[in-house]
Amino acid sequence: MNISKFVSPEIILGLGAISQVGESAIRLGANKVFLVSDEGVINSGWVEKTLGYLKAVGLQYEVFSNITSNPKDNEVAEGAAQYLKSGCDAIISVGGGSPTDVAKAVAILATNGGSIQDYEGVNKVSKPLPPMLALTTTAGSGSELTQFAIVVDRKRKLKMTIISKSLVPDITIIDPVLLQTKSARLTAATGIDALSHSIESFVSLAATPLTEIHALNAIKLISQNLRQSVASRTNMEAKTNMSVASLQAALSFSNAILGATHAMVHQIDGLLDTHHGETNARILPCVMEFNLISCPGKFKKIAEALGEGVTGLSIRSAAEKAIWAVRRLVKDIGMEKGLAEVGMKEEHIPTLSCNAMKDACLITNPRDTDENDIAEMFRKVM
Repeated sequence: MNISKFVSPEIILGLGAISQVGESAIRLGANKVFLVSDEGVINSGWVEKTLGYLKAVGLQYEVFSNITSNPKDNEVAEGAAQYLKSGCDAIISVGGGSPTDVAKAVAILATNGGSIQDYEGVNKVSKPLPPMLALTTTAGSGSELTQFAIVVDRKRKLKMTIISKSLVPDITIIDPVLLQTKSARLTAATGIDALSHSIESFVSLAATPLTEIHALNAIKLISQNLRQSVASRTNMEAKTNMSVASLQAALSFSNAILGATHAMVHQIDGLLDTHHGETNARILPCVMEFNLISCPGKFKKIAEALGEGVTGLSIRSAAEKAIWAVRRLVKDIGMEKGLAEVGMKEEHIPTLSCNAMKDACLITNPRDTDENDIAEMFRKVM
């Protein structure tokens, strides 16, 4: 048996788990908390509620929320400068992937210095980070559990992938109640992001038995609950199951990494400022078609997890049903659009393809991929 490592934060999961945020921060040794969030989460009331729990245990705080949906390098630099002036000694993110990624990036710069570009790639963080706690308000990004941070480099117009075990939060709080304030569109987009995480990590070259079991269960839960979660803000069974699915998908991809889908999606998001989950919905089925030949047995298992009947089918035919099932799910939740609709043009493809080849996520894609392959897939999803 090959030796593998598995990283995970302490996880607090359940209805009403937000109430644990103050006590959790105290356990991390916090005296003054730097809380990172965004305007949407603030308007939903979750930041105010979080601050109430911090006040209840006597903690001071400072709020930073000057961030966008695809967080940028200048926003991270501004946040790090505010953190250093604030006298804070711990960081809490409240929100989805954007606040969590910014919180991680702020932690890096606050203790390691330099610019966030210095840490692009794998294992470039050398000094310990401040204690970090993540309170997620979505079921999809998974950043609250992973060793990833994704930040846009404005000059190069691409998303940088930063990977370090230092970025795994100390404590993650997952409260499905918080999902009730998300729109159907955001619920759909984040759900497809979780599906992409689970499928890509399941077929990853770095997958292990432990990551695979998390990925397959996430795929099953998403197949059974995403449509219902999109259809109703108050379906707490579906919301809870999607929270668990996102959790398991994140544990899987944090340890097995991802693949060509995310290598491509990062470039589109960086160039056109598109929503990450919506871009995943457009690219994932195409990459699955490309990768199928490399691991049809795994795609058969994905089809089964998606609820497809495969008895009596050849491995190839069974594997193809996984792709059909994903396309059907994407259509059912209203995410079926081409990239041309968000501004992608033929002239963008050479730069997008070149940059995708440099993305760390491509290293673990199950099929060897060159720049021409990536360009052809971009053309197929226009």
